[in-house]
Amino acid sequence: MEILGYLAAVLIGVSLGLIGGGGSILTVPVLVYIFGIDALLATEYSLFIVGISSVAGSLSYFKNGWVDLKTAFIFGTPSLISLFLTRTYILPLIPDEIFRAGHFLLTKDIFLLLIFAVLMILASYKMIRKNVEVNPVLIQSNKNNSLLAAGEGSIVGILTGLVGAGGGFMIIPALVNLLKTPMKVAIGTSLVIISFNSLIGFFSSIGSVKLQWDLLITISAIAILGIIIGTWLSKKIDGKKLKPAFGWFILIMGIYMIIKEIFL
Repeated sequence: MEILGYLAAVLIGVSLGLIGGGGSILTVPVLVYIFGIDALLATEYSLFIVGISSVAGSLSYFKNGWVDLKTAFIFGTPSLISLFLTRTYILPLIPDEIFRAGHFLLTKDIFLLLIFAVLMILASYKMIRKNVEVNPVLIQSNKNNSLLAAGEGSIVGILTGLVGAGGGFMIIPALVNLLKTPMKVAIGTSLVIISFNSLIGFFSSIGSVKLQWDLLITISAIAILGIIIGTWLSKKIDGKKLKPAFGWFILIMGIYMIIKEIFL
């Protein structure tokens, strides 16, 4: 099973390098269902893996000047604040046993996995649907757009804090549609935002969990290798053509998680 998990880690990195996101949404399911790590600890592991992978993925974007630090600040600051508050105050308030209905017991772990499954389904929709080209002439840059972007950043921070996902599938559309960011710059800026969010979120709550550093570093290294492969492939393959297929895979995974946690 571990070999399957390591292959999945490569896929996580390849998707980040090839289509600019989506792979991190697989991290928690891989950790829970293949490596047997409980959901709460898996969210902590995911923050590190996603953060380190995103740092590696953002390097080539920095090199090519495809990172907008001002936009990263506008979107990333509220995201980072809400992530910190979620990891520090909201997550510990969720009880280990939330409610029982007959033979079904909704635990904290199941609750987090169900949130994650819904997030996967939303992410798959964003990947499967046809990309809508945005005409920058028709969109006026104004304070309202910046406020909307900051608000969406806060939502991303809460979700990242709860389930350890990077949230690139929400960040990139917000940067393109609200802040008129070119797609390549949006991807690079998104990776920078995800890097800061994930790693700061990880180190802010690292003292409350016991980590298997050997496993964590191994998976992260394999994911980074996947990013290198994905970045190389992106020069030869149009990632947009593969994005819907990857979206369908994530959709199936999300539905499977809901069925498994509720009915199996």
